[in-house]
Amino acid sequence: MKEKRVLYVSSEVIPYLPETEASSMSYFAPKMVNDRGGQIRIFMPRFGNINERRHQLHEVIRLSGMNLIINDLDMPLIIKVASIPKERMQVYFIDNEDYFKRKATLTDEDGELFPDNDERAIFFAKGVIETVKKLNWAPDIIHVHGWLASLLPLYLKNYYGNDPLFEESKIVTSIYNQSFEGALDDEMIEKLQYDALDDEALEEFEDPTYVNLMKSAIKYSDAIIKGSEELDSEIDEYIDGQEDKPVLKYYSPEEFADAYEEFYLDQVLNEKQEEA
Repeated sequence: MKEKRVLYVSSEVIPYLPETEASSMSYFAPKMVNDRGGQIRIFMPRFGNINERRHQLHEVIRLSGMNLIINDLDMPLIIKVASIPKERMQVYFIDNEDYFKRKATLTDEDGELFPDNDERAIFFAKGVIETVKKLNWAPDIIHVHGWLASLLPLYLKNYYGNDPLFEESKIVTSIYNQSFEGALDDEMIEKLQYDALDDEALEEFEDPTYVNLMKSAIKYSDAIIKGSEELDSEIDEYIDGQEDKPVLKYYSPEEFADAYEEFYLDQVLNEKQEEA
């Protein structure tokens, strides 16, 4: 992975949120690339239950200050950063008081999804992309983890489809067995249409269930990784139908490293891996 640039965009990363398959691989995969000579950037939402003092988050003034238009509203973008202890890895946090200040991640105290999770996902996707543009950092690979990050492929291939910074970037999405019941706001499709995304790109969002969000992410990704040993059967079948895209089977955190590196280089970037 020497000198390769990999952008990791995740709903959750340890040690900032509890350990799950997604949060674990959002830590272990960039650590592997970092350890093997690559360059990485990690982005996640700055959920209100992340302890800023304990994890030493601080605002990056030169990156903050933009406003993102979400459903015809100006929403201020705040960027914070922290370093994972002992790993020389920085994590960028996408923040906005209206969307992320509450002391929870995706559901309220009764386990109900927050009604604005659709807008939070849109804000997160656009916030990551705009910040990477401001950094002027062109990634070779953009690796997406978790359903709140699942709009990245849609926006990168459509709304930002002509942006030269991402012209050579390949999108990889890891699919996990971490879903939600029901659907996001039924007006989500109208909010996406506000960004001039065409009807064909948005057909999955007529019913924004977990399965349909994942189908959109898969459709607009260049390669897929099965992040859980068992996946929803409908999603699994949809992945298996992607005959034009490389798919990597599930690997545990203890055995993934060589498989991911080979997949990144040989299947995603189509570069012959150098012999060790």
